[in-house]
Amino acid sequence: MAKQIDHSNMPLGKQTARHDPRTLQFANYIVAEALPAVPQSYSWTNNITKWGMMANDRIGDCTCAAAGHLIMEWTADNKAMVTPSTKDIIKAYSAVTGYDPKTGDNDNGAVETDVLNYWRKAGIASHKIMAYAGLEPHNHNHIQEAVYLLGGCYIGLSLPISAQTQKIWSVPPGGATGKGAPGSWGGHAVPVVAYDQRQLTVITWGALKKMTWEFWDTYCDEAYGIISTDFVNGKKAPSGFDLAALQQDLKQLVGK
Repeated sequence: MAKQIDHSNMPLGKQTARHDPRTLQFANYIVAEALPAVPQSYSWTNNITKWGMMANDRIGDCTCAAAGHLIMEWTADNKAMVTPSTKDIIKAYSAVTGYDPKTGDNDNGAVETDVLNYWRKAGIASHKIMAYAGLEPHNHNHIQEAVYLLGGCYIGLSLPISAQTQKIWSVPPGGATGKGAPGSWGGHAVPVVAYDQRQLTVITWGALKKMTWEFWDTYCDEAYGIISTDFVNGKKAPSGFDLAALQQDLKQLVGK
């Protein structure tokens, strides 16, 4: 008999999505004529066997743990994997939220865009990102393009109670009501690191987790493509993605 899955005691930690109208949009930087054929399935998980909890088994730092897991994935692809320490992740979580690791005060989770802005400006585990852009959450092409071209994407889920004991996250038979209602459990941040035509793969609580596309459409409330030198690693920008235009727009937006 398969082991019962029960994540009901696991912390979450994503606060309500804050959709800033100034956020750059992924759609504006896709160059259709230069876009390579995006495969029907792709995975960036093959080089990693252990992901680590990054303290998300005891505090609500999923927004920063998700960043740490993406750093691992990007650097593993370059054959020199960096694994952010739990101390690194808690440091970032504290800087963004005011969490006090000594007393446990202010463990209230974080807004994803606050974490992304901190990651870009200050860095997490000494690794900064270049920029990020908003994805259309229900645009499956966007998600696949971001995973394939940028090495994953950073998303937020409004999880239902029904997800606590599911081996594969899926919409329950009764639909998105009752224990299946969006947010009835809480908000959670995870990185997407693989997809195929049936489902996506994310990292949560130190392990790979699959979800159906229907679950994605029902419970994903924010999604971002991230441009990182850890992934680009000195190479040209991903084919079909106008990185130069994004950087120029970002410069104008933030004034530097």
